[in-house]
Amino acid sequence: MSQTFVGIDVAKHHLDVHLWPQGRGLRVDNDDAGIAQLQAKLATLPLERIVVESTGGYENLLVAELHAAGLPVVRVNPRQVRDFARATGRLAKTDRIDAQLLARFAQDIRPPRRAELDPSLRQIQELVTRRRQLVALRQAELNRTEHATQRLICRSIQCLLKALDAQIQLVEHAIATCINNSPICQRRAAIIQSVPGLGECTAAVLVAQLPELGALNRRQAAALVGVAPLNRDSGMLRGKRTTGGGRARLRKALYMPTLVAIRYNPDIKAFYQRLLANGKAKMTALVACMRKLVLLVNVLVRENRTWSPKHA
Repeated sequence: MSQTFVGIDVAKHHLDVHLWPQGRGLRVDNDDAGIAQLQAKLATLPLERIVVESTGGYENLLVAELHAAGLPVVRVNPRQVRDFARATGRLAKTDRIDAQLLARFAQDIRPPRRAELDPSLRQIQELVTRRRQLVALRQAELNRTEHATQRLICRSIQCLLKALDAQIQLVEHAIATCINNSPICQRRAAIIQSVPGLGECTAAVLVAQLPELGALNRRQAAALVGVAPLNRDSGMLRGKRTTGGGRARLRKALYMPTLVAIRYNPDIKAFYQRLLANGKAKMTALVACMRKLVLLVNVLVRENRTWSPKHA
């Protein structure tokens, strides 16, 4: 019997499923009963890949249940699927068509299977995301104080700032509790915080958003964060190397810690000053220092040791 490729389009209330090459489709509810029905159906098939798009959380229960059942489910980036659709001319869009597209994507691309995140790590991710949202809300309210002239508006802003500060503190406490309850996350956070410039919040972001730490080579680590210099060459043209791609939120989270490390981490400070002395622009040198920090943390986690200075 030929191998079956499955595409599942996830909506809030239902799941559209397509089996390839059988060409059959079905729809089930996106709840415990519907997922159990789908799982029973898939368990009878010779499965090669089940592809599900990341949809902001609606797919979490489905992926967790299929993974726990030992089925070959893969969560993919929607952008990859959109690029595949453009490349193959499959531009029509309905839930049923999207499921067909995912099944064909599974067959043609065969995205690699990855281990699902530990539930405690996924919980930390959600809390880190919530903290980022609250900090953004706080900054927005803080910006409004510059233009507020009425006493009522000023009081309203101050009340909201006070409430947001309390919520941020509550979430930060929950993050610390989750990390301390996981020996692996606790050790990883301790290693990260041993590096001057990287504090508790940065460690939480790295633990949550870069779970691959310690299992990457130099190029992979730099590329995932988006701090690897990329070529821009064509024919005789030699373009300027630039950085980009990867996980933008990680770069944003590492920006201020890198500035701190340039001042207080002797290794990073010496590296930064050497780059400036060689004529590098300050932002170029800053990104290089960010890359050096990422590579350093990756090595420390791999070797399960804390930081020690090279320049005493």
